[in-house]
Amino acid sequence: MYQFLFFIRKEFFHLWRDRQTLLILFGMPLAQILIFGFALSNEVKNARIAILDSSKDEMTTAIVSQLEASRYFEVADNIASSDQLEASFRTGNVKLAVVFPSNFQQEFLHNNAAAIQLIGDATDPNTSSTLINYASAVIMDYQQGLRARPEVPMMIHTEMRMLYNPQLKGSYNFVPGVMAMVLMLVCAMMTSISVVREKELGTMEVILVSPIVPIKVVLAKLVPYFLLSVVNVASILILSVWVLDVPIMGSLALLIAECMLFTMTSLMLGLLISSVATSQQVAMLVSLMGLFLPTVLLSGFMFPIENMPVPLQVISNVVPAKWFYIIVKNVMIKGTDFVHVWKPTLILTGMTLFFMAVSIRKFKTRLE
Repeated sequence: MYQFLFFIRKEFFHLWRDRQTLLILFGMPLAQILIFGFALSNEVKNARIAILDSSKDEMTTAIVSQLEASRYFEVADNIASSDQLEASFRTGNVKLAVVFPSNFQQEFLHNNAAAIQLIGDATDPNTSSTLINYASAVIMDYQQGLRARPEVPMMIHTEMRMLYNPQLKGSYNFVPGVMAMVLMLVCAMMTSISVVREKELGTMEVILVSPIVPIKVVLAKLVPYFLLSVVNVASILILSVWVLDVPIMGSLALLIAECMLFTMTSLMLGLLISSVATSQQVAMLVSLMGLFLPTVLLSGFMFPIENMPVPLQVISNVVPAKWFYIIVKNVMIKGTDFVHVWKPTLILTGMTLFFMAVSIRKFKTRLE
């Protein structure tokens, strides 16, 4: 046991002397959570819009004020005529135009209905659709707040409600994905490179002639990265709650336990890569191409899996990040308990044991 702890201590000293590796281990998670949380957001905020108000009555003024009061819109131009509308779009000054017809208030009060035209810049279809939906929701909210006269009979009103993320914040989606990506890359890539580096330098043979069991030497190299991953998990959760305003709705203990399970899965996967890689370059290439791309593309983090072809949906089941992403979304965002995440937890546990068994077998085979 003393020899095992000695090797763990040696690995910590080795990491501490390698300042570039420390910068990657601690700097990359912080940078990614901030970049994905703020820059790569699927929200649209402070969009510049144009207003063409031919009525200029009390109701149109109130609607424009309500649009501008929301965090989604910023009135950039008040257009006097329809001739100026296309010019505003051509210059790229605005993304959406709200057009009120003449006598808007009078028509609404007499006919209980009035039209508002929303014109979007469809060169970016997703942004345009999002802005139109936002504007429609603000206008509908204003209409529901009117209590001047009874509602027209047989009129159907729609009500929109967003569960778990009523403000549609992009960080609610990116934080679980970034956690999966950071833990997978840090644990798997750094572990695989660490073991292969010992082989390249010829120090692995020297270490293995010691009295300690060979597999314990390799497991001792995993302990520092496991503890560093604990620090990364803590930093990501702190940034998520205090900087990105992403609450932890479920059990914090369950969330941490699931993170530790995924960390072990990633470490064992890195150990498996190190057992088949012949150089640090090969280990890094396999880690980046074989882990980073599937984590981003097939985990449901960036693209919905159900929208993919059936073969890709099947392949996604062997990506550990997919199951961890499901767990974090359920526990952290939805606030569910273990009853709702037992299946992905069991799958990750099975993957961990499988990677461990194959890694030990491969490692022993290489030594003989």
